[in-house]
Amino acid sequence: MSEDDEAGTGDYCLIDATRPPRAEGPPYAQCVLCREPTEYPESYKGITLCPVCEWQEAQRTACSG
Repeated sequence: MSEDDEAGTGDYCLIDATRPPRAEGPPYAQCVLCREPTEYPESYKGITLCPVCEWQEAQRTACSG
């Protein structure tokens, strides 16, 4: 265990959670789950989630242990 982990600042989950770049302004990409605007540019290719769905997905897939 590293010093960061002992201090509670390290990442415990080893799942790669890469995020798309944040958009500077409109147009924003739609959330793939609820179709609400996201914080990501419309030109981003890939799965984009709004803040609410992103938070719910993070809870659903969080490492428990």
